[in-house]
Amino acid sequence: MDGSLSTSINDSWLSQSQDDLIFMLLQDKRSPHTRAAYGKDLRNFFFVVANTPEPTPQIVIEFLSLDRFAAVSLVLKYKAFLLEQGLMPATVNRRLAAIKSLVKFARKIGRCNYSLEDIEGERNRAYRDTTGIDIKAFKRVLMECDRSTKKGLRDYAILHLLWSNALRRSEVVSLDVKDFEPNNKTLTILGKGQASRQVISISEATTQAILAWLNERNCVDPKAPLFVAVSYNKRGNRLTGEALRQLVCLYCKKAGISKQMSPHRIRHSSITHALDVTGDVRKVQGLSRHVKLETLMIYDDNRQNLQGEVSELLSDALE
Repeated sequence: MDGSLSTSINDSWLSQSQDDLIFMLLQDKRSPHTRAAYGKDLRNFFFVVANTPEPTPQIVIEFLSLDRFAAVSLVLKYKAFLLEQGLMPATVNRRLAAIKSLVKFARKIGRCNYSLEDIEGERNRAYRDTTGIDIKAFKRVLMECDRSTKKGLRDYAILHLLWSNALRRSEVVSLDVKDFEPNNKTLTILGKGQASRQVISISEATTQAILAWLNERNCVDPKAPLFVAVSYNKRGNRLTGEALRQLVCLYCKKAGISKQMSPHRIRHSSITHALDVTGDVRKVQGLSRHVKLETLMIYDDNRQNLQGEVSELLSDALE
């Protein structure tokens, strides 16, 4: 037959494709963060329902081969277990999303006959507290960076970037040296849920902060991570998201900020301050890169405390 393959397909690829459905699912996800989160959540699910620390392909196939009633009942029991543990709605919904994604993927390739789409998640109001800290407090945070040291230069550049561009921590730690263009004052980032990278502008001050870090580091490899660890045992390794979170918490604590902080709290802070100084929701949408304007409106409502204003009016009417 003229259209037949001239060489045989590698047997190991075929067996892995046929059996390891979790591996296939995770490979289908373009975001490293999503792959890590789904992998962790699926391990938790199978640990709870099957008492196995690592889900084997056989256990996964057994779950996907259940009839609809048995499968839905099992996942509902798991959901109830999570709620009994006191987990936040966002965590419960994320773990359910991982299971649903596995079932949906298996259906797509003909390895499952049921759906879990009728299982509802928990109601969750995203971005309930979007106020963060004000500009005076953040200036105190920056002043804690000792820029006479390599670590201080790195941390100052990171904090400056987090504030000035409202970046997510995954966007910061995934940056490579080649993504930084000092002459054009731009960064090329991989945004949340994006298939392709996008170019964003950075300020002159942020550009100089990053240049100072790179000059001290003396890095010439464009493929190297932009931000790396400087501790002795991990020196040169890409800075992790958890390390970035700890960095932010440490500096905020040293600056006397009692509020629990994180890279995302700094993002909240800069978006709120941008709304304060511009008053233009659509302009700030370009900074925050929120797809839905409705999400940004929550920041604006919280900033103005419209609910509190109306409550005062109602209370005054009683006097």
